[in-house]
Amino acid sequence: MGETLYQIGESELLHRLARFAPTGQFDDDTARIYTGGKDLLINTDVLVEGIHFCKDTTTAKDIGWRCVAANISDLAASGVDKILGITVGLIAPSDTPWDWVEEVYTGIEEALKQFGGELLGGDCSQGEQRLLAITALGTVGPARLHRSHALPGDSLVVSGPHGLSRLGLALLLCEPQVQAVQLPEKLKQAAIDAHQHPQPSLKALRSLEACKPKELAWRAGGTDSSDGLLEAVKNLCKSSNCRAIIDPTSLPRASEWPLGSPWDNWCLNGGEDFELVLSLPPKWATAWLNAYPSSQAIGVMEMGPAQVLWTDNREEVNSSPDFQHFQQ
Repeated sequence: MGETLYQIGESELLHRLARFAPTGQFDDDTARIYTGGKDLLINTDVLVEGIHFCKDTTTAKDIGWRCVAANISDLAASGVDKILGITVGLIAPSDTPWDWVEEVYTGIEEALKQFGGELLGGDCSQGEQRLLAITALGTVGPARLHRSHALPGDSLVVSGPHGLSRLGLALLLCEPQVQAVQLPEKLKQAAIDAHQHPQPSLKALRSLEACKPKELAWRAGGTDSSDGLLEAVKNLCKSSNCRAIIDPTSLPRASEWPLGSPWDNWCLNGGEDFELVLSLPPKWATAWLNAYPSSQAIGVMEMGPAQVLWTDNREEVNSSPDFQHFQQ
């Protein structure tokens, strides 16, 4: 028997699949389609029951909302201008209640009304497991953010705090870590909202566009933190051939966020935060930090191999992710 997906992991899988596509096509979560007019951004995301959602933590309506938010987050992290719409591929067992499907599409409709775009079509099929495959389309804006656009000397900045969605999941599942500590009610509610009803960073993107110093070019490295803050920074490093240096005292923690383990690990690796993670020229970064209240500087980019180091001891940042694709 040959190698399994568990053995090679998601990163190596994508590396191997990249040979089937044009050079650099797999360096970002979205693809740019050159039309001769207003170019398009397109991306696809898959949500699988038991992996990305379950009935114990997420209602059917929230599932619909989350699948739209996840895709639009990728578009925002690529500098989308106008969101055109989505297609939906639905797979479900034949005994799935119609009410469940209707609620999912109600959540989709509500998210599109808030963020923009229309339901453009899709497909459906019977399967053993519920699954939603979303393809989202939008037009390219002036800030064409891309993972490969980071440069040494850039400031590394994020649009907001991290770890809230992971904390929300822990609260909904009554995990021991959150049962053993007194958390403010405001923090708990914010965490549950972040998990069940995430918000893509469209307002952060518009603020970023508005505050760019006129003398600077539209060049910025960007991604989102759907797979966790540390993974987002690693992806910037890999695609741009840079090294990131992160300040441990500047991790983007929510207000009244506890210190220590597992809290710092959730901040770095919790995932599904859907915040922008950007590598910006320092002058642009400063302007954005002043213009967008929840944004925060967490480090810098410099020349060197594609790795993430701490500022204090220059050791590699090696936190354990809570979730891995193809885990057993």
